[in-house]
Amino acid sequence: MTTFPSDGATGRFPRSKRKRFAIEWPTLFMLIACYATWFAAGVYLYPSTPIVALVVLGVAIALHSSLQHEVLHGHPTRFARVNEALVFLPLGLVYPYRSYKKLHLQHHADERLTDPYDDPESFYKATDDWRTHPVVLRKLLSWNNTLLGRVTLGPPLMVIGFTMAQWRAIAGGDRKVASAWLLHAAGLLPTVLIIEFAFGIPLWLYALTSAYLGISLISVRSFCEHQWSERADGRTIIVETSILAPLFLYNNLHFVHHKLPNAPWYRLPMLYRQRREEWRLMNEGYVFRSYLDIFKAFLFRSKEPVVHPGLRLGNTHLVTTVMKTSPGLPPLSEISSPEQHDDIDRRPADV
Repeated sequence: MTTFPSDGATGRFPRSKRKRFAIEWPTLFMLIACYATWFAAGVYLYPSTPIVALVVLGVAIALHSSLQHEVLHGHPTRFARVNEALVFLPLGLVYPYRSYKKLHLQHHADERLTDPYDDPESFYKATDDWRTHPVVLRKLLSWNNTLLGRVTLGPPLMVIGFTMAQWRAIAGGDRKVASAWLLHAAGLLPTVLIIEFAFGIPLWLYALTSAYLGISLISVRSFCEHQWSERADGRTIIVETSILAPLFLYNNLHFVHHKLPNAPWYRLPMLYRQRREEWRLMNEGYVFRSYLDIFKAFLFRSKEPVVHPGLRLGNTHLVTTVMKTSPGLPPLSEISSPEQHDDIDRRPADV
């Protein structure tokens, strides 16, 4: 049997064996390639073929979003501030990195996955909340649960909902959220200047085309990432292969990422291949062969109801998740959770 890729004690990917000043070069090279593509598309491609340039910019923004996700999990160095500096420019314009980091690490509490209150990345609604929504909003959210709806209506719904929640937090006196937005504004200023003056692209055009496309591309990945299951392990998807996988930094193997969140992106395919059948057994067969299969299944059809099918009714817990152990794998209590990330990079989001 293949040895589980961990240190044998915690079930974690053995990043602790890295030297303190080690750099994960594949991630650094990917960052350089992302910024170079973004800059070249704006400066050299846009003047001659603006439509192609705007599409390439959108792809670069999607890759940058994937790299931000990689960075918040402690890559490519073991120093949070260095990592944050590498993704400081918000190419996608809308999401403050530190807010994203805080909310995403909260999302990694697998026992709370899909909970409409405790999982900040859940697309479900609690029954009581759903009943209070206007009919028009309910129809929009229902359409958003189809893949076509997610990539077309999803970006404004996500941005508006996220921004409203953030500004409510600021109005309520949350200084960390306010600090995240101030830093975001500091990064946004040079980004906007580059877009407007170096690229010659009107900001509104960039926002409504490239930035929109970037979110839409990432929405393809996130559309089926999670579903409700009584067992936490059955809530996270595996998409085995796709031409989009490099753009998503192999987070199509999302269940592997959730179980080994500090494993670098370029190791995920190998980690999956080593114990393919056990990973599939462990996540209860929530597996698609490719994103094409997801397109075929859910382009026009809702993958699930918007109302959460079981976890909560209003504010009352209905189900207590029981974590079980799959044969041949370490106990789930020993598999990595957000709290098990390296201490050097698990400082609060305002560091």
